[in-house]
Amino acid sequence: MELAITTRNLQLSSTTRDYLQRKFQPIQRQLREYNGPAEAKLEARREQTRSAQHQVVVQITLNLGGTLLRAEERAPTVNAAADAATEVMEHQIRRFKGRRFTNLRAQGGSATESIRTSDAPALVAEDGEDEAVATPSGHVVRVKRFPMKPITVEEAAVQMELLGHEFFLFMNSETGQHNVIYRRKDGDYTLIEPVQM
Repeated sequence: MELAITTRNLQLSSTTRDYLQRKFQPIQRQLREYNGPAEAKLEARREQTRSAQHQVVVQITLNLGGTLLRAEERAPTVNAAADAATEVMEHQIRRFKGRRFTNLRAQGGSATESIRTSDAPALVAEDGEDEAVATPSGHVVRVKRFPMKPITVEEAAVQMELLGHEFFLFMNSETGQHNVIYRRKDGDYTLIEPVQM
């Protein structure tokens, strides 16, 4: 699996690029038994922040047959941000490889199911162009567009957990409707379904 490195608002020396490639090697080793389609991207960018300690952002995204793993960390330097991001990504991969989750449809729920990469759909594409739109309490500063392949509630829960998101919007393969799933404070999930008015 090759690592594609991109930058925004900063330049990387060849030494730094070599360092990023070396930092990625443990991630490659963790995935050596994975034989499906895989894509790896690392984006390093500089953002204007009040704190110089958080100006450099490194985001690593792995697409493993449609299952996305993402780690993003901030630091004062590219190397420090990459160190932190790779550590988070290694944790994400361990969760990906060993994650089990409760089947949300099971009544009395002891049924579990392993994550199978062959079942995971492709969910996210590259960001669309940013558009600013006025709203009562602020501005929409980015619009993300991605294809939605219908998936089950269980697959949506797994994808949400792997991405580390608070909620997840998806197209329910059983109903054909857009749903939102989120994790409750007690560790269970809530599914939001639309109702015709």
